[in-house]
Formats: sequence, structure tokens, C-alpha cells
Amino acid sequence: MKAMPGNGSGSAEPDGAPRAHVSDSLLHDMRTPLSQIIGYSELLAEQAEDDGLLAFAKDLNTIRTAGKILLDLVNENFDSSDNQKTVPRRDRNEQTIANRSSDSNAVALPSDVPQSKKSLPQATGSILVVDDEEQNRDLVSKRLSRLGNAVVAVASGSEAFSALRSHPFDLVLLDIMMPDMDGYEVLRLLKNDPELNSIPVVMISALSDVEGIAKCIAAGADDYLSKPFDATLLKARVLASLDKKRAHDREKNLFDQLQENYKRLQILEKQRDDLTNMIVHDLRTPLTSVIGGLRTLSLIGDLNTQQQEIADISISGGDELLGMINDLLDVEKMASGSLDLDLVVISVPEVVASSVAQVSNLAREKHIDIVIDLPEYLPIINADESKLRRVITNLLGNAIKFTPLNGKVIVAAKSGTDNRSVEISVTDTGEGIPSEALESVFEKFVQVRTRIGGRTMSNGLGLAFCKLAIEAHGGSVTVVSAVGNGSTFTFTLPSSD
Repeated sequence: MKAMPGNGSGSAEPDGAPRAHVSDSLLHDMRTPLSQIIGYSELLAEQAEDDGLLAFAKDLNTIRTAGKILLDLVNENFDSSDNQKTVPRRDRNEQTIANRSSDSNAVALPSDVPQSKKSLPQATGSILVVDDEEQNRDLVSKRLSRLGNAVVAVASGSEAFSALRSHPFDLVLLDIMMPDMDGYEVLRLLKNDPELNSIPVVMISALSDVEGIAKCIAAGADDYLSKPFDATLLKARVLASLDKKRAHDREKNLFDQLQENYKRLQILEKQRDDLTNMIVHDLRTPLTSVIGGLRTLSLIGDLNTQQQEIADISISGGDELLGMINDLLDVEKMASGSLDLDLVVISVPEVVASSVAQVSNLAREKHIDIVIDLPEYLPIINADESKLRRVITNLLGNAIKFTPLNGKVIVAAKSGTDNRSVEISVTDTGEGIPSEALESVFEKFVQVRTRIGGRTMSNGLGLAFCKLAIEAHGGSVTVVSAVGNGSTFTFTLPSSD
């Protein structure tokens, strides 16, 4: 081992000379007081410079330099016998934390601090320092206080958790080598606590232990500092950790606000839907009476041609409005999962034929041919017959509405893979749907405008009903379209074979 003369300069041994091996605890105990000498002299020198005591500051810097030389000699000439094992050192002071810190800037909390939140002075950040050495706590507290932070200093892991549950902190500076519960265990418990794991943790130690640093980072530590602290490095890492905590807090506050707004929106939407359903439901009864009265008038009255035409137009408009009301009520029920399906064995050709019959008059008015393309065999399906007929009728009605005069509409069906499903499609030769609107055509109240003539493509309920009705049966619905080339709506239902 190299000699250490009293002037602190030392004389070096020849290169390659072995270093004396000491335990981690002894090496820690050698470095700790030197780190305190360096830290306090540096802090006092800064204060002296602030007060204009330049000569005093110069002397303090001389002490600091001597301390650093002595620390360098320790680091150069001693090595731990087992640098991968951390040996907790004895607790040198059994005083309470309140008696250990006399610095007014460090807020000391007793181990039995109540669980109510305590207010801290306004500062850059609220920092908890955990170190069993009184001088270390005092030195770090003074350094952090000079940076404008509010500091709480505690001497053990149990006191740390008591403080953490008393009021919120923005950062924890945690010493590794402590008796009873070392820094590794405190870090593990802190990061496993859902209420505390968002607090950044900077580990501190007087040992240069690479594996220990890696272990801390892997366990969730945000950074690592070695004693003695470099003032600039301490400030940079503290500020970086505080910025990280503020960013997390802003993100959490924003998320909480979005969650609250979403809940409020859900409540408002439910109130709107409830009101809409009530109004629409109340409209259905008088509208049914009006339609029934007009039909009766046509049957029992002697109406001339013009009167009959007006009555037919009124009945047609009433039927369309009643269909919209029924669609809206059923859409709301299916969306909420409260609509019960009356499932029966269905013959697909019969349902298709009856659906085509319902729109035949509309097709004749526009001289549109409806072509039925069905194979000889189709699997049997279980479905709600009235709902399935309304789906096909809605798709046919839309196809006829947007197909020009003398056009053609094809309704087709075929067996799915292995006869496990039935696929039904409605194809038109109409205007087509813009590509940007394809994903939204099945949404409730969405009205798509065509590029040809700018017309609205539905009332926003028929296709929404089709999608929800098919999905309620365990099927799916798709659309393929191109502007100017027509559209094909296809839905698939599982078979009962």
C-alpha cells in the first residue's frame, strides 16, 4: 500500500502494486466523513461567497481540496474485499429524527407522524431524504434547500414510508446502506406500492458499486448519485427528476379530467337517448292512428283520382315515418342490449321474396329491374323473421333510391364455407359511396352525401339498424363501393344446420 504523508500529496507506489482489501462497511465508513468534510466546506464556501467573505471562502475551498485529495487516496489505495455484497453498518445514533436535524430548512418528521396530509412551504419541489447518517441528512437538506426545495429528512425506511403517506413528495433521495431495512428493500416496497410508485427515486451511496447501481436501476430507480455529491451534478439530476414527476402529474391530471368528462358525457348521452326514446315512442301511437284512418278513408270513401292520389301519398309518407320511428326505437334497444329476438327457422328464399315484394312498387316507378339470384340449396338459419325482412327491405330500398332510372338491383345469396353460414348481398348500379365515407355509413345518424348531385344517402337510421340487427344474430355486414360504379352490401348469418 502506498504511503500517505501528512501533507496530503502522497507518494505513489510503482504501477501495478496491489491495493489493500477492506470490507464494504469499513470502506463506507472511511469515505463518509470525508464526503461530509468536502460537502460542508463546499456549502459554507458558497455561502461565504454570497455574503462577500471571499477570504473565508478561500480557506474553506482549501479545506475542501484537502478533503478531496484524501478521498482520492482512499479510493486509489483501498478496495473492498467483496464489492458485490452490501454489509449494513451499525446505527451510530439512536436519537429521533427531530433531534438529529437542527437545520430549519429540513422538516423532520417523527416515526409516528399522523396520516393526515401536512402542508409544505412553496418551493421548487418537495423532496424526501432517507439516510441513517445525521450529518449526511443535514448536508443534503441544506444543499437541496439552497436550490429552493422543501425537504423532509428521515433516518430509516419505516420513517420514510410514514412520511410518504403523510403528504405528497416529488422526489426521494434514498441511501443504499442503512441498518434494518436497506435502500434496496425500501426501493422495492416503494415501487410495488400503486400509490407511491410514480415518485422518482435517486439512489445515493458512498460506495462505487457498478452492480449495485445496475440493481437499483433494474428495480425502478430513476438515477444514482455517489458521495460526495458534485453540486452541479446533484442539481441537474434533482431538476431532471422533478421535471419527470411534474410531467407524470400533468399526464395523470389530464387523464383524470378526461375520465370525468367522459363520465359526464355518458350521463348526458343517456339523458338525451332517454328523452328521444320517450318522444319517439309517444309519436308512434298517434301516427299509427293517422295512417289507419287514411287507409280506412280510402276503402270506405268515394274518392276521385286526385283525392286517392293525395291519400296514397299521405299513407306512403306515414309508413316511411313510422318505419323511421321503429328503426330508431329498435336501434336504441339493440345498442343497449335490451332487444329480444324472436328466433325461428327461416327459409332464406321466402324472406327474400317477401322483402322484394315490399319494394316492388318503388322499383316499378323508376323502371328498375330487381334480379333475384339464389342457388337451389341454402342452409337453414335461425333468425327473427321480421327483423331479417326489415334488413333486406332497408338494403333494397336504399339500392333503388340511389339507382338511376332503368337501372338494376341484384339480391343474391349463397352458402358460406362448409355450409356453416349464409351470405346475402344487395348490389345496385347507383351512384356509389365516397371512399372516405365507407367506414361511417353504418353509424347512427350519419348521413353521407354523394359526389354526384350532393344528395344525402339516408336518414342515418336504416343502415345502423341493419348492422345492429345482423350483429345481434351473431353475423356481420360489410359494404364495397366506388363512386359511379354502384355499391354492394353483404351480410352473413350463421346457419343452423
